[in-house]
Amino acid sequence: MQQLLRKSLCIVALAALIVSAYFITGLLIFANNQYNSINSGNLAQAARTLQYFTPSAVFTDASARADWTLRFSGTGESLYHRITLINRNGQVLFDSEADSLLMENHLNRQEFQAAVRHGMGTSRRRSPTLGQYHLYAAIAIEDSNGSLAGVLRLSRLVPGFFARLLSSTMLFFIGGLLVVLGAFIGVYRFSRRLSLSVEAELDAELKEKTAVLRITAEKAKAESHHHEVILNSIFDGVITLDSQLAIIHANPRICSLFGIEDEKIASGMSFIEFSRSVELEEAARLVLSTGRPYELTFKRFTSGAQQYFQVFAAPMEAGSHSGGLVMVLGDISRLVKLERVRKDFAANVSHELRTPIQVIQGFAENILASSAGDIEQIYHFAGIIQKNARSMDNLTNDLLILVSLEDEDSVRPAMETGFLAPLIDEAADIVAPAAKKKNIDLAISCSEDICIPLYSLLLVQALVNLMDNSIKYSGNDSVIKINAFREDADIVIEVKDKGIGIPAEHIDRIFERFYRVDRARSREEGGTGLGLAIVRHITRLHRGTVSAESHAGEGSVFRIKLPVE
Repeated sequence: MQQLLRKSLCIVALAALIVSAYFITGLLIFANNQYNSINSGNLAQAARTLQYFTPSAVFTDASARADWTLRFSGTGESLYHRITLINRNGQVLFDSEADSLLMENHLNRQEFQAAVRHGMGTSRRRSPTLGQYHLYAAIAIEDSNGSLAGVLRLSRLVPGFFARLLSSTMLFFIGGLLVVLGAFIGVYRFSRRLSLSVEAELDAELKEKTAVLRITAEKAKAESHHHEVILNSIFDGVITLDSQLAIIHANPRICSLFGIEDEKIASGMSFIEFSRSVELEEAARLVLSTGRPYELTFKRFTSGAQQYFQVFAAPMEAGSHSGGLVMVLGDISRLVKLERVRKDFAANVSHELRTPIQVIQGFAENILASSAGDIEQIYHFAGIIQKNARSMDNLTNDLLILVSLEDEDSVRPAMETGFLAPLIDEAADIVAPAAKKKNIDLAISCSEDICIPLYSLLLVQALVNLMDNSIKYSGNDSVIKINAFREDADIVIEVKDKGIGIPAEHIDRIFERFYRVDRARSREEGGTGLGLAIVRHITRLHRGTVSAESHAGEGSVFRIKLPVE
C-alpha cells in the first residue's frame, strides 16, 4: 500500500512535469523558428539591398569585378557580412573572407540551387571553408537579357538559438532544476508519511485477503491444469464451443483428426473453419437450440481412407461459458471394419457351405429313392456326396487355420532358426500325389545353407498351398519351378508355373478370403477360396510379404519374401 501511494503521487508529479516540459519545449521550438526566420529575413533583405549595387558585368568582366571588389578587399575582418560572388556554373569568383581560387565549386550548395530556381534562397549549415555554422542568403543576378549571370551570396556567423539562450539563462535553468528536485523530494516525503499511516490500518486485512486470493487462485489453477491433463490424455477427440460456435478448447486428439498442428491455434476459431463439416455444425446448432444431447455417426475421408466416428454432443451446464456445448468424437473405424468383415465372413461361409450341403441333401434323397438293386447308381451318388463332404471338410479345416492365424492371442511356439531346403522338400512331398496324377514335374532349386527364423509347420502349410494352387491351374505334362535364393536382406521363395494365369484386374484381390478368379473351376478343383489368404497371414507372421505376377494364358509367379533376421 505504501508503495502504491508513493508511486501514485510520483506519477502525478511526473505527469505535471511532462506536461510542463511539453509546453516549454513547444515554446522553445517556436522561439527558435522565429529566431532563425528573423535572422534569415534580415540577411535576405541585406542581400536584396546589395543586389542594386551589383551589376551583372562583375560575373563576366574581370575589370568590372575588380572595381566592384575593391571596396571589399582587405576589409573582411571588419565587415558585418561575408560576401561571395558565384558564376552560374558554381565557380566562386570572389569571397570577402577566403581565397576564391582555393574554394570548391558551389553548384550543389542548397542556397545556390534555390536562388537559381526561385531567385532567392536561404540555408543554415556548416561552412566547409571556415568550419563554422553560418546563415546564408543567395540572390540571383540577371543580365540585360533576363538570363542568369550569377549569384550574389551573403552569409554571417549566427550563434544557435539554444546556445545563445543557454548562455543567458544558465542560472535560471539551474534554479528551476533545483526547484523541481525539491518538489520531488517533498512529494516523496509526503507520500511516504501518508502511506505509512494508511498501511498501518490496512496491512493486516490486505495480507489476509491476499493469502485467501492466492490460495483460491492456486486451487483454480491446479483444478484447471488437472482438467486439461485429463482432456489431453483422452484418446477420443474432445472440443468445447461457446454459444456462437467458437472454439473454447480442443484437445490434441481432435486437433490431429482435423489437421490442426497446435491446439493453441484452434482457440477462437469458428467450428465450421475447424472441422470443415456442415454435418457436425448442424448437430452443434441442434444441441444449442434444443438444449438436449444429440448423438450421430459421422464419417470422413482422410488420406484416401474412410474414418467413422461416434459423435456425442451435449450442452454445458451454466457457468463461465453458459450456453455452450461439449462434443466428443470417438473413432469407431476399426469396429465398423470388424463388423463389415464379420458380416462378409458369415455371408461367404454360408455361401460356400450352401452348395455342398444342397448337393449332399439332394443326392442323399436320390439314394433313398433308388431301388436296392441299382448298386451302380447308388455308388455314383455316394461318390458325389463324398466329394462334397470332402469339400466341406477342407473348408472347415481352412477356416480353423485362418481363425487361428488371425487370433492375436493364440499361443504359438517361439520362432526357431532352421534350414529352408528341407521344408520345401517336405511341402513338395505332400503335393507329389496330386502332381503325379497330372504328370507335373516339381523342379526345386534351393541352396542347402539358407537358414532363417521361421515357424516350420506354418511355412510348410504356405508352400503346400502355393504348390497345390499351381498344380490345380497347370496343364498336364508341365513343370512347376520352386526357387529359393537370397536377395539383399531377404530370402525369396518363388513358385512359378505355366498354367492358365490370372487376369491383371484380379491380381490385387487374389489374397482376399473367398476371392476366386473363376468360381466354377475353383470349386471343380476342390478349392476353398482361402488358400492364398492363409499364405498371406503366414507370411505376415514371419514379418514378410507375398506377391503375385501373372498374365492370362502365360502362367503365374507367386513370390514370398522373408527377412533373414
